[in-house]
Order: sequence, then structure tokens, then C-alpha cells
Amino acid sequence: MPSPVELKYTKEHEWVRLDGDVGTVGITDYAQDQLGDIVFVELPAAGKAVQQMEKFGEIESVKAVSELYSPVTGEVVEANGALASSPERVNDDPYGDGWMLRIHLSDAGEIEKLLSAQDYDDFIAQGAE
Repeated sequence: MPSPVELKYTKEHEWVRLDGDVGTVGITDYAQDQLGDIVFVELPAAGKAVQQMEKFGEIESVKAVSELYSPVTGEVVEANGALASSPERVNDDPYGDGWMLRIHLSDAGEIEKLLSAQDYDDFIAQGAE
């Protein structure tokens, strides 16, 4: 399945969707598939500052625990509280109900450092880890 073209991606398998100066962040379909059944997601609270490509949380599956990295710098506006009781939403709908954070961007220019959908798809086709 091709990655949604309206999103930008990291090589760590996070995505961001811009709506003005707020970015919605999650993990890709490829990432959730590699992880397997998601059983826990640790996210920061609203008001926390995040930095581009720095850890913001963790995601745990039946296979492994992985760190989550922010594709953008800014302040967390909202964390997806539904994931606390229903982490499987990440598996079921990684680009929709499985979103993780909404971040008020402090530098919209950072988006240019991220991968396009085609670049991300090429990256995973080459055996991304």
C-alpha cells in the first residue's frame, strides 16, 4: 500500500500531517506492521516541548519496545488519550484514529527536511530498518 501523499515522513517511520501551524503525528503503516500487535503507547502530556528527531515516547508491541521520535519541533497541543485504553487503534488505523500527537510547530521550515511519500516508499522498499 503506498504511503499517503499528503504526509511527510521520517526514516524512523513517523509521519506528520500539517494543518496550518499544527502537525498531527503518528507512525506509518509499515512501522505498525513490523511491530505487530500494539499493547501500550507512552505519550507526553500537552504543554511538553518536543524537538525534531528526538524521542517523545515509546510504543510497545508483543514483539518489542520502540522509541518514538518527533518529526517536528514544537509544543504538544494534544496527545491521543484514546490510545491509553485502545492502543490497537495504531494497528487498525495508523493514519487516522491511531494518531499520537498534535504539535504546534515552532519552525515550519523543518518540514522540508522530511521525506515525501515517494521517498519514504523507496526507503522501505530498499529494506529499511
